[in-house]
Amino acid sequence: MALATLSAKVDSENKKEFEKFCEDTGMNVSVCINMFVKEVLRHHKLPFEVATDPFYSKEHMEELEKRVADMRDGRNMHEHELIEAD
Repeated sequence: MALATLSAKVDSENKKEFEKFCEDTGMNVSVCINMFVKEVLRHHKLPFEVATDPFYSKEHMEELEKRVADMRDGRNMHEHELIEAD
């Protein structure tokens, strides 16, 4: 089996922490990355869920910007009484 080099740029602090994690588990970075690659290829998917945060959706951000503008202009502001907790 021919070997090839895989190169990726990561934050330097993340790299240090990842190297420490690998060391603590008795692996080196190469072994850990190879495990990840084999898991992806075995199942044809990432071994974890990747999802977006709906908070940052375009529609939600537009609504937040509208509400902030309304607040700054004194529009659509309503006072509410505080509810005492027992």
